Amino acid sequence: MEFKGVYTAIVTPFCKGKVDYAGLKDLVELQIKAGVNGIVPVGTTGESPTLTIEEHIKVIETVISTVGERCSVIAGTGANSTAEAIQLTQMAKDVGAEATLQVAPYYNKPSQEGLYRHFSTICDECGLPLVLYNVPGRSSVQIAPETVAKLAKNPLIPAIKEAGGSAERVSAILDLCDITVLSGDDSLTLPMLSVGAKGIISVASNLVPSQIVRMVDAFLSGNAAEAERLHKRLYPLFRDLFIETNPGPVKSAMFMKGLLKEESYRLPLCPISEKSREVLRKTVENFFAKA
Repeated sequence: MEFKGVYTAIVTPFCKGKVDYAGLKDLVELQIKAGVNGIVPVGTTGESPTLTIEEHIKVIETVISTVGERCSVIAGTGANSTAEAIQLTQMAKDVGAEATLQVAPYYNKPSQEGLYRHFSTICDECGLPLVLYNVPGRSSVQIAPETVAKLAKNPLIPAIKEAGGSAERVSAILDLCDITVLSGDDSLTLPMLSVGAKGIISVASNLVPSQIVRMVDAFLSGNAAEAERLHKRLYPLFRDLFIETNPGPVKSAMFMKGLLKEESYRLPLCPISEKSREVLRKTVENFFAKA
């Protein structure tokens, strides 16, 4: 399984407080039509911490059944308990998942040895390709480049989603090992591609998938100037889709554009402030006015 291009960290739509599985299928179809390389359900953007286990697996199953063989699916099955991550991963495997996204355990802040054992044990127990997910802003712990290199020796760990806010980490990782790096920050996609990343697991592509695909494809095909032009055009969206905690802004923007029936979240997440909404509204309107 090759990890390259654009993967959408898809939102989980709700309707009257319940997961809107029909709406989820519609969102997946829009992503496939736009030409994304894959879908990542129930990651951070999919509000995985507030879904029940049954909902979690049904979202994954819904995405897999909708996709068929038209693109890849990387199922979010990470947890801060290794046993829970194994349980979720095995359940995802049972419904057809071919790869999983595994976030660095949050809150309990394991050591680098603990991180190594956590990810290795999930691979040993479940036998699925595992994409590491470094996001210290949420997990409070970095997967050190040396730990990434150690884990990359496992053939079941072919890639890492790098959301540490630093393009320099891409160079540090690739200096130590041969692993596929996918950007985890929309605004850093182009800088990360320029030093060796192969794609993006994107939030913004929920809203503008075809534009993100064009930017990444342009760079990977050797047209850096076009990729830079598209990055500059997209940058205001990249900035303001994170004006508050993700996925609040992107869900709000999707509702503005009629992509969601309802702008709803699971507590403790809630709608963005009116001040942020007005900033985001202007940015979205300006972007699509120039489309």
